[in-house]
Amino acid sequence: MKNIITSSLLIITISTSFVNSDEQSIDTLPITNAEERPVIVWQPSHQTNTGINFSEAAVCNAIVEAAMDAKPRLKEHKVWSLGQKRLHHSNVGSNTIVEQTSAVINGQLSGYAWELEKANKKEPKVFISVHNNGGTKRHAVWGFIHEGDKFEAENRALASRLVKAISAATGLEDRGVLFDSSTGRNDYKCKTSGKLAFFSLDENVNKAPYRVLLEVGDNGVSKEFLENPINQRKLGEAIKRALAAWLAEKQ
Repeated sequence: MKNIITSSLLIITISTSFVNSDEQSIDTLPITNAEERPVIVWQPSHQTNTGINFSEAAVCNAIVEAAMDAKPRLKEHKVWSLGQKRLHHSNVGSNTIVEQTSAVINGQLSGYAWELEKANKKEPKVFISVHNNGGTKRHAVWGFIHEGDKFEAENRALASRLVKAISAATGLEDRGVLFDSSTGRNDYKCKTSGKLAFFSLDENVNKAPYRVLLEVGDNGVSKEFLENPINQRKLGEAIKRALAAWLAEKQ
């Protein structure tokens, strides 16, 4: 009887060790219940009019798809207005201009507004927007956060983590984390702070507590690099690894 109990305990111990080992190899988050996993919303750029013979939308979507496909598995959603009808600026437009974001034109929402409505319905913990920079003459990566809301410090920490991970994985120059008010080309303003802002990062528009916008590469000097599927996958995987590590620490 004692031998039977000992053998049973051994089997249970081995089985538990196997499951735990397998879980750790798949997922660095200390969460076993899939329903408890944090909701992540990805927003790839829908811009098709930036750069020369370049689709920012296609590049950023590929990066986001790679990130979503990478382990660990999270509760992830993508909001993307490209190809959506009955929207204005669904495949072009800047995150910084009223006409192209918050304005309702002929009864139609903008692509950005539609994406944010979709995102908010998912009640995400983290929102990551992925874009490509232009005119910088730098093969680099930048992080942007919203200035002035209560999650500013945590968003800076997350953005910094993501930017460093991308730089380490790809060799893109780490240009650090900037406020969305710093670009100087905006006319969209946060109604709370009164400062220039990115529509997608404004806490009055985006209900996710953690909100980051990444400018990955330059559509001029980084064009060949960004259009390479191998690099797109490296970028997505680097973002996912850094995000998962940050989430694990938050848990």
